[in-house]
Amino acid sequence: MQSCVPAGVVLEETGFGYTMSLISGKYKMIILYCLSEYRVVRYNELKRLMGAVSHKMLSLSLKELEADGLIVRTEYPQIPPKVEYGLSRRGQSLIPILDALCEWGERHREPQRGEALAAERAESAGE
Repeated sequence: MQSCVPAGVVLEETGFGYTMSLISGKYKMIILYCLSEYRVVRYNELKRLMGAVSHKMLSLSLKELEADGLIVRTEYPQIPPKVEYGLSRRGQSLIPILDALCEWGERHREPQRGEALAAERAESAGE
């Protein structure tokens, strides 16, 4: 397999650097993943799904993802205004990468305290 970052090449000038410039930040990958799960989401629904994100940060992240062609913003001319967000084809092409990150995390994360205790009890009961 060819190295994504060959020797002597600046990281930002590689495919890896470009990809990271699109999805880096605290909320962008979460937004993409939410949109992959729910297909089309309105702003307030997305804010609820994400939890503790400020209006400013969510709005900025959505604008950047839209400018990069990863999401599509659809505004309906009605009162009150209705705006929906969904993944573009380009954004959909990132989902297998996000799925791989999720799978890796599930395989390698440290067990939560309760899970570790349950595993210890099950192991002790089997001896």
